[in-house]
Amino acid sequence: MAISKVLRYLESRRNLVGCAAGAGGVGLSLAGLTGGWGPAVIVALYLAGAIIVPPSASTSMSTPPAALGPGVELTGLAERVAAIGLPSSVGAEQVLAALGAADPGRVERIVRWELPVALDGYVRARCWEALAPGGVDPTAALKAELDRMSGLL
Repeated sequence: MAISKVLRYLESRRNLVGCAAGAGGVGLSLAGLTGGWGPAVIVALYLAGAIIVPPSASTSMSTPPAALGPGVELTGLAERVAAIGLPSSVGAEQVLAALGAADPGRVERIVRWELPVALDGYVRARCWEALAPGGVDPTAALKAELDRMSGLL
């Protein structure tokens, strides 16, 4: 859980803007404009960049995840699957239907952890595939993961 929070922050707009501002501070320091205050200027610019960006909507949830019911989470996952635009050959719709019909006690880990992580991994792998083609096929990897989850039901 803590690792996902760290990864979420590392990918956030706040961190990216802060890093860009800090990189500007590195440039100022390398140009010799900061004198002995280089590290302090870099940190200050990072913090200023991170502070001026408003928090994203996902970090300001009004309802904690533990309070959500399985139906609400399945609806959110179905919307997320639709937004990602998965190929029908992956079988995500069948897994979601099976999760809705299964015992809620057995599927809690899949709904709250495994399926969201698999979807995130697919999206990230698809982005990396564009930069470095020839690796593992993201669609095949997601299909294998969904088949494994189906076997647990």
